[in-house]
Amino acid sequence: MKVHDLSKKDSLLRQFTAEIRDVNIQNDRARFRNNLERLGQIMAYELSKELDFETVEVETPLGIANSRLLVKQPVLATIMRAGLPLHQGMLSFFDHADNAFVSAYRRHHKDGSFEIHVDYISSPDLTGRPLIICDPMLATGASMEIATKELIKNGKPSEVHVVVAIAAIDGVEHIQRTLPYATIWAAAIDEELTAKSYIVPGLGDAGDLAYGSKMQD
Repeated sequence: MKVHDLSKKDSLLRQFTAEIRDVNIQNDRARFRNNLERLGQIMAYELSKELDFETVEVETPLGIANSRLLVKQPVLATIMRAGLPLHQGMLSFFDHADNAFVSAYRRHHKDGSFEIHVDYISSPDLTGRPLIICDPMLATGASMEIATKELIKNGKPSEVHVVVAIAAIDGVEHIQRTLPYATIWAAAIDEELTAKSYIVPGLGDAGDLAYGSKMQD
């Protein structure tokens, strides 16, 4: 398994990552969503370098150009609702991709523990196609593990890529254990998790920052 920490090199990705973390900028929901989309675009471009391409002849007004195009379009998947802006950013680059969606959430218990509950999945046949699943946060990794395993019931993909804005080391290690065939792409990797499994320094609740607070059971 490969882990790509894109924060290790200077680029505009670092600026957009800093802005989604910044408490003074987070008050602007539109900017928060836009920055997640920008991260999705950058990460889609970087990830595309790892996919398979083939030479195709393209007719121009003046002749024929040999071009390199994707052999197979990927399937882009996300975990709703927080993953939607990151997914949209990736979709603006992989604009011929099919899409899959997973509705999953943490069901908390009084003792502070929680389990991942999946409500809904919509997916095309994944057989032989690259699967790219994105979510802003990779904390414990439990949601990503379950969502991916549910998706691949719809066919065995040729490869699996997990794309996140902020990951915790614990989450990365969990995915390495449970999805050893997946490649991880992260805009940043943080070291700590709180007792409630929030990433530190992280950025808070990405879904709430993008779309507003929600009621909890």
